[in-house]
Amino acid sequence: QAEQLREMGRRERLLRADIQRAGQQLESFKIQVMQVCSPTAAGSTGKSITEQQVIEKVRQISDENQQSCKREKCLQEELSSRIKKEKEVSANIEVFKNSLQKLQ
Repeated sequence: QAEQLREMGRRERLLRADIQRAGQQLESFKIQVMQVCSPTAAGSTGKSITEQQVIEKVRQISDENQQSCKREKCLQEELSSRIKKEKEVSANIEVFKNSLQKLQ
């Protein structure tokens, strides 16, 4: 039984080390995400970043991206409309030119 207890203790130490390593990896990942999302917010390396901060920043970026896509779509529609009007004006100018030439 003493051997079993030593083995269980060894396994527990390994598990604790794994948990600690996983925690460090998570914190490192959060810092990396925040540095990409907001370099100034993650400037202090000693400061712990919460999952909620990361989630909020990613959500904010996602919202900004959606707004940018909507704005881009509106601009594309506006551009298409202006191009169409420009073609109509060009066609009208051609008709007008032809009419002037016929009058002369």
